[in-house]
Amino acid sequence: MNRKQTLDGLRRSPKVDVCVLGGGINGLSVFRELALQGVDVLLVEKADYCSGASAALSRMVHGGLRYLENGEFSLVRESLVERDRLLRNAPHYVAPLPTAVPIFGIFSGLANGIVRFLGLTRRPSRRGAIAIKTGLGIYDFLTRERALMPRHQFRSRSATLEKWPALNPAIRNSATYYDAWVSHPERLGIEVLRDGLSGGEQARALNYATIEATGGGRYRLHDGLTGEALALQPRIIVNATGGWVDIANASLFLADSRPEPLMGGTKGSHLIIDNPALRDMLDGHMIYYENEDGRICILFPYLGKVLVGSTDIRVDDPGTVRCEADERDYILQSLAFVLPGIRIRPEEIVFQFSGVRPLPASKDSFTGRIPRDHFCTVLEGRDGGPPVLCMIGGKWTTFRSFGELSADMALDRLGLPRRIDTADRPLGGGRDYPEDGDGWARALSASTGLSLERAATLFARYGTDARDIALFIAAGPDHPMPHPAYSARELLCLIRCEAVEHLDDLLLRRTALAITGELSLAMTEAALDVLAAEKGWPAARRAEERCRFLTLLRERHGVAEETLSARNEQRSDVCETTARSG
Repeated sequence: MNRKQTLDGLRRSPKVDVCVLGGGINGLSVFRELALQGVDVLLVEKADYCSGASAALSRMVHGGLRYLENGEFSLVRESLVERDRLLRNAPHYVAPLPTAVPIFGIFSGLANGIVRFLGLTRRPSRRGAIAIKTGLGIYDFLTRERALMPRHQFRSRSATLEKWPALNPAIRNSATYYDAWVSHPERLGIEVLRDGLSGGEQARALNYATIEATGGGRYRLHDGLTGEALALQPRIIVNATGGWVDIANASLFLADSRPEPLMGGTKGSHLIIDNPALRDMLDGHMIYYENEDGRICILFPYLGKVLVGSTDIRVDDPGTVRCEADERDYILQSLAFVLPGIRIRPEEIVFQFSGVRPLPASKDSFTGRIPRDHFCTVLEGRDGGPPVLCMIGGKWTTFRSFGELSADMALDRLGLPRRIDTADRPLGGGRDYPEDGDGWARALSASTGLSLERAATLFARYGTDARDIALFIAAGPDHPMPHPAYSARELLCLIRCEAVEHLDDLLLRRTALAITGELSLAMTEAALDVLAAEKGWPAARRAEERCRFLTLLRERHGVAEETLSARNEQRSDVCETTARSG
């Protein structure tokens, strides 16, 4: 069902069983859960799907090793179960990640860890070999029945420095264990959405839309693209807006009945670095390390670059977060601590991003001690309005189980049974995922007429969903884009099939062009041409969209138009070199 059909249906009947507010990964998850049970459900997202915190995660799919010292054993257990499910259900985007932990002491952190576990201190401290060994032993114990990945192992100082000679020589030894990473979290979010929409015509979703209370249990839906306002009458509202929960509640309740604040999020910022020596030195591993102040930091190879992060800073307005200069300095300082010989030039930082962790309200002086678990709080309807089920907390890794919990609470209120369990349900391009990816790509090439290289690229990018995209590409005249790994019809397919309304939807979330530093000004202009032609935008609307995107890229992600323009020349140099060598 497209946007026009959804709006037409709401004009005919404003009544829905459940309105899910928020199209981040948790909102998409509860929408999917409800839609697959046959519930009449509408998802409303004020911006684009997965454009907030769900686009700003550390790209880790993990149990949360450090949560053990907070005593959050049930969260770690649940996270490890969900991690392993994602490895099975989304193998095209989620993969094992060997993780190395540099260790600088033997007994350090034990006493502080015990009193921190007991809640007697909030201060972070360095963790020694015994503390880390204990945590990894618990990790192995919690996954012993599934055993999808190897158990942890310790390396001596000499063995550690032989494998990673650039590490700080002050280390005593290291430990290696396995977690996982997600390559395209925003694309996986779109697959969750599409799986929900497959539940039937009663499942509908709108990005770039908002709702507000008008009194008497009624609401008004605003279409952010046309400015149109429609009546809306939900029986239940699920507030899945993450860091925006309190802001959303302010629009759902009239001024005299607004609830107390529920959320107290913290900001995490990350850098994407284009330094081949650093990438190669990591040897496919994540380095999970403590900075000198005891805070956990990470760096690992990410789509040909290196991801480094993160910070943990309280914020009041989630809509304005960006990676500030002092955060950038902190992240680079942490990198210099663990790898003292590595120097990062400013131009090697090709992208930066920041998001708000949706944590429950807390006055804890140390943000690392705020619980990372998730739960639901129900605010009973006021002024004749429906109950509002607020999703509080949540890690990206546990989106499926959190969505399941929230959906079951809504189903109970509606008096409806659960018909489908999603625990073992593959997602998108993870369906019928082959063991022989090369053979699958060869068959796709033979059936569509696309080159083997193109078919392999599509498979790597979309998993088995590549078949539908390849068929769309082959069905009409096509031409390559300035970035040769993309073509005009591939982008057109994403625009038509994945609710693309703005250029940033396409270049920041439906593709990984921006985050990998591979977006040039020429590619930006060419992609905008495809989008503008499909939407029928006049020249003035196209110019407005161009300005909007370049401003967003500069202010939120540290990428100036001059940088994009310089990449035109870099890509031209690469093409000329390739032509000469050919």
